[in-house]
Amino acid sequence: MEMWDPDYFNLELQAYLRIGTDGVGDFQFGLVAGGLDGEVVRLGNTERFESTWEGTDELGPVSGGGWLSLRGEDRATGRIKIHQGDGSAFSAVRGDGR
Repeated sequence: MEMWDPDYFNLELQAYLRIGTDGVGDFQFGLVAGGLDGEVVRLGNTERFESTWEGTDELGPVSGGGWLSLRGEDRATGRIKIHQGDGSAFSAVRGDGR
């Protein structure tokens, strides 16, 4: 993650992002955890998954949005934004859960 270092984003557990085929998923990084709902959006010749989310940050309610774009079969890049707060670019690698 661009904004937070590994000591933070893997603080409680290995940071993760799961998205089901229905566009619903969940994530956690650091003390931020939430559920998301999104869809694949076409932008010119490219597609990306765009979502909104809500959850908690240190037990307080928080929400935001973000997007994810595949970079091959097992990699992705994206951005997460906390409503009225920080935002960060990130990269992800497919885990064993496929």
